Amino acid sequence: MVLFESHITSLTRIGRGKVRDIYAVGDDKMMIVVTDRLSAFDVVLADPIPDKGRVLTELANFWFGKLGHVVPNHLTGIDPESVVKGEQERAQVRGRAIVVKKLSPLPVEAVVRGYLIGSGWKDYQQTGALCGIQLPKGLMQAQKLPEPIFTPATKAASGHDENISFERMCEIVGRDVGVKIKGISIRLYKEASEFAATRGIIIADTKFEFGLNEKNEVVLIDEVLTADSSRFWPADQYQAGMSPPSYDKQFVRDYLETLDWDKTPPAPRLPADVIARTSAKYREALEKLTGKKIA
Repeated sequence: MVLFESHITSLTRIGRGKVRDIYAVGDDKMMIVVTDRLSAFDVVLADPIPDKGRVLTELANFWFGKLGHVVPNHLTGIDPESVVKGEQERAQVRGRAIVVKKLSPLPVEAVVRGYLIGSGWKDYQQTGALCGIQLPKGLMQAQKLPEPIFTPATKAASGHDENISFERMCEIVGRDVGVKIKGISIRLYKEASEFAATRGIIIADTKFEFGLNEKNEVVLIDEVLTADSSRFWPADQYQAGMSPPSYDKQFVRDYLETLDWDKTPPAPRLPADVIARTSAKYREALEKLTGKKIA
């Protein structure tokens, strides 16, 4: 089933993001339902992308399991179907929801970049630096960086990400936590990138989110290394000096850029072929990385 918005009446909904619906499960847990909504340029589109929520959930769970030795995560292992009532509700959460520990989320995004692309490429062209970090001269668009770099961000009131310095991040979360987040994020990116390379995929960049548990320990939360939080490129089509094709919503962004749209709501409707090809991109990334298919 395609799910644009969940309606779970047996639980209390406590949040609704661009893509996720969040419900309380008791006092110390939450259920996160990943819908098929898609946002582009911070605007939620009216057209859902079939299978997107299931793909993102399957891929995030794969990485949570693969990288669990690096940092603990928020998963509880509880089957989402066991906390809702009736087949109608079970169908809405099947394959696209997780039950997680309720933690204190940190108000920063931990971004790791391995390649010079996106806003980083724009910054480099203007200043020779990426988010304030000086880089070698003469780098090309999409070129691999000498080493992955950590470029944290914080959320503005409008919902747009704002790049901040590592020092500024430490002022927000505390130096001890900031140092831990940086080290964990770079290690997660390196291990994931090395694995993805064996499957023919380049992870150009990604973002992680963290929370603190009752012992003030850093815990990995939200999603991890999905096509919504990362840039995945096919290694066999990669070439420095140009923006490579990607396994994510870039296909939708590219289409929207051809239209006379000022990037404010409401967004234009998507043609059927754009929806179908975007859905295929998400499923292909999952299959290449994990070997699994969405039935």
